[in-house]
Amino acid sequence: MSILVGKHTRLVVQGITGREGAFHTKQMIDYGTPVVGGVTPGKGGEWAFGNVPVFDTVRDAVSATGANTSIIFVPARFAADAIIEAADAGIDLVVCITEGIPVMDMVQVRAFLDSTHTRLIGPNCPGLITPDEAKVGIIPGHIMTQGNVGLVSRSGHAHLRSGLCADRRGIGQTTAVGIGGDPINGTSFLDVLQMFEQDPETEQVILIGEIGGTDEQKAAEYIANKMTKPVTGFIAGQTAPPGRRMGHAGAIISGGEGTAAEKIAALTQAGAKVARHPDEIADLVASNLH
Repeated sequence: MSILVGKHTRLVVQGITGREGAFHTKQMIDYGTPVVGGVTPGKGGEWAFGNVPVFDTVRDAVSATGANTSIIFVPARFAADAIIEAADAGIDLVVCITEGIPVMDMVQVRAFLDSTHTRLIGPNCPGLITPDEAKVGIIPGHIMTQGNVGLVSRSGHAHLRSGLCADRRGIGQTTAVGIGGDPINGTSFLDVLQMFEQDPETEQVILIGEIGGTDEQKAAEYIANKMTKPVTGFIAGQTAPPGRRMGHAGAIISGGEGTAAEKIAALTQAGAKVARHPDEIADLVASNLH
């Protein structure tokens, strides 16, 4: 079993004819993801990759193909409108890869999404993958194998590194989710932990956080009080000085909050094993198997 994406996914790509959209659409198709259509305003009626129809609007794409998932590869100044368009068209899951979306634009997006059933992953994220079923995003498919470990991460680099190390140890994933590290995003650690907790095939979870904000502390509270499955954690940015942004816009220690030490302490107190560096994650996960 998987969460969020799998064999049921019917994907439409917003920005399919752009350079990034075209490149990653080809990777997703080659992986086996059912890409049923693309959207580029003004190019409706054209075809991409020989057999993928292009539409002017997401609503047209949904009507013609039954798409239930969208991925967004459009410039930051258009991305907020693209998310809202997908939700307004009834898409169940929207994955926004775009980085640099203004915070105030995302405030409006969140307010709109709260009135719909649509779930947003991202923005500024690598997407997600259910190995051997569907890849929706830019995560390299070859570093993830099918297994029983759920993976959720804010840090794209640590996400990829931990996935590669796990693969080398023969540890596979049910689904790997990159939620992104912007100050305002669509899906939190807490949301994904709840889904993994309810998934019968996910036997343990890897949680990769980073400095900034308090999402990891909220996740730790859930782990302590509700989670029945082992959790292995890692916090990126442990050497970052206060006030210095590290990578994501949300990865900044401000007002003395959001430090790596606080997050590590919270996860440890919740009963999670916390790795000192990404390469140790697979070792800790493997120790839970014995």
